[in-house]
Amino acid sequence: MTEIAKVEWDPKYSVDIEEIDNFQKKMFEMFNELIDMKSTNADAKSYAGLISDINDYGKLYFSREERILKKKGYPDFDSHTKAHRQFIRSSISLRREIAEDINNLTIEAIVELRDWLIHHIETTDSLYIPFLRIHQYIDDKNKK
Repeated sequence: MTEIAKVEWDPKYSVDIEEIDNFQKKMFEMFNELIDMKSTNADAKSYAGLISDINDYGKLYFSREERILKKKGYPDFDSHTKAHRQFIRSSISLRREIAEDINNLTIEAIVELRDWLIHHIETTDSLYIPFLRIHQYIDDKNKK
């Protein structure tokens, strides 16, 4: 089996919202745990449980991020939420596939899902940072 490197959270992934950064960190930890499980050939129930946890936590993470973006009137909100749904669908699909056959959980499948999240953070999420900074600046100015 191919050994795959884990990914640690790095400040370059930050979206300047501590709560969202913490969600990201937890997602990275869960993917790293899944990689560890794969390298030790854990049982099917453990895999399925962790994939379900990733799905559930992803929903929580994305819903919190979406609430923030919606509240601020982020102009690309619909497209952003569609991307989140893609991740959730992929994790649900993976959960179903491994329920049918544990051998469907490959390192490639884990990496594909994890890398989707990293790419989303680096590209799609990075687009809302300037928007939220401007709103924060305006909110701060209006408080004075």
